Amino acid sequence: MLTLEIFRALLLGFTIGLTGALVPGPMLFATIELSLKKGWLAGPEVVFGHILVELVLSILILFGVASFIGSGAISAVFIIGGFSLTVFGLLTVKDAKTTASAGLSPETSGLKLTSNPVALGLITSVSNPYFWIWWLTAGSALVLKAYELGIIISIAYILGHWTADLSWFTAISGSFSRGKTLFSQQTHRYILYACGTFLIFFGLYFMFNYKGAAQLF
Repeated sequence: MLTLEIFRALLLGFTIGLTGALVPGPMLFATIELSLKKGWLAGPEVVFGHILVELVLSILILFGVASFIGSGAISAVFIIGGFSLTVFGLLTVKDAKTTASAGLSPETSGLKLTSNPVALGLITSVSNPYFWIWWLTAGSALVLKAYELGIIISIAYILGHWTADLSWFTAISGSFSRGKTLFSQQTHRYILYACGTFLIFFGLYFMFNYKGAAQLF
């Protein structure tokens, strides 16, 4: 019976984690950019940084910290996170322009602040307001629901969630790293522009919509 519950928790965590991973976000576009330079391992390394953040959050949720978070904190997350994402987007676009004007190869361009994949996964997680909204609402509820059946079930759910992230982002980085030698400099530059533009609009959206999000709490 316990084995069946563990399997169900793993499957539930994987399914929910995959639905979140499939939605385009800052971490996805950052992984694509980094995979073009560092190969398929960029995906797993980015996810590791993401997992470090979620590990801390999961522990805090089990200790009941999420229930003390108010609307003021959520507003701050939206403003600071949105600003950070906008800055990262502008830097990505700047790198794309530098690549075009200086004739640099794809391997020499990129964000200096986020050249480390683990740091990139951590930064794109903590600066993404949707990440916090999900974990302070549905995420915390699911972890606590699993915990009602025991700590092992809760751990199984979290592991399933991480397995989904790892599987999807490894597939993404593997695909784009193989295309690294096939992409022309111009194509690579367009990818950088797309990633940077997405981050800019994503960040601006959250900066100007933080009041609506705060009302959810």
